[in-house]
Amino acid sequence: MHPHHDISNAVCLRWSALSDCGKVRKNNEDSFLGVQFDAREVRLLGKLGEASLDSADMAFAVSDGVGGAMAGEFASRITVEKITRLMPRAFKQAAAGISSGRPDVLAELFTQIHRAITHLGESYEECRGMGATLSLCWFTPGRMVFAHVGDSRIYYLPASGGMKQITEDDTFVGWLRRNGRLSEYEARNHPARNRLQKALGGGNQFVDPQVGAVAFEKGDTFVLCTDGVVDGLFDHAIADCIRTPGTPDPAQRLVRAAVEQSGRDNTTAVVVEVL
Repeated sequence: MHPHHDISNAVCLRWSALSDCGKVRKNNEDSFLGVQFDAREVRLLGKLGEASLDSADMAFAVSDGVGGAMAGEFASRITVEKITRLMPRAFKQAAAGISSGRPDVLAELFTQIHRAITHLGESYEECRGMGATLSLCWFTPGRMVFAHVGDSRIYYLPASGGMKQITEDDTFVGWLRRNGRLSEYEARNHPARNRLQKALGGGNQFVDPQVGAVAFEKGDTFVLCTDGVVDGLFDHAIADCIRTPGTPDPAQRLVRAAVEQSGRDNTTAVVVEVL
């Protein structure tokens, strides 16, 4: 990847990521991913790092697998592997089209992953009914395009303060919450809160991801997390965890705090800060 010459006002991203099994589960069905890519190549990013958006785009994702035995683990792993392979092609397609092409390219990416998981679920008895949530952020200079299916979440914390959940939980409980029928507290303790209405694979016929875009500036932060984080922490606690100054690894602090409070589920977070 070729660095650009003038990096004086280049936008840099700093990220941290962590996935924890939690206190109850034996295996981890969550996966996370960070990649840097252009039209030619893709490079996997580690759990912690910093890089400029000048030379290449970046994408981050979390996925929570659904299904018995090892199927959930398999589903979330396939999901992130597929993203890794398809992002350079997505870059190429978006570059060839107009900038509004990115949401369409992401929707197509979700469809391809959905097909792959569905095919495996139909082909192998041990994979029957397997599925996965997916929340993905694609960063280009000044703009983050996202796509989402399931009940993992993307939060946006603007530099000016506050926090907004920009994804919608694909659950009946999420629908009740959005329509003002439940408080955050009631939604978090609802017996059916984990019942998904939409996922990649999982016996769903079509996948219709939520797609959108956010213009970002320096000082903004994005959080991607699986429902294990939400199970342990209220929104205000997530915001407090992220905004407490002086930690190089906010994802670790977030995951540790959530596991301490709950730990019933696999718990995964990726935190991306715009520098």
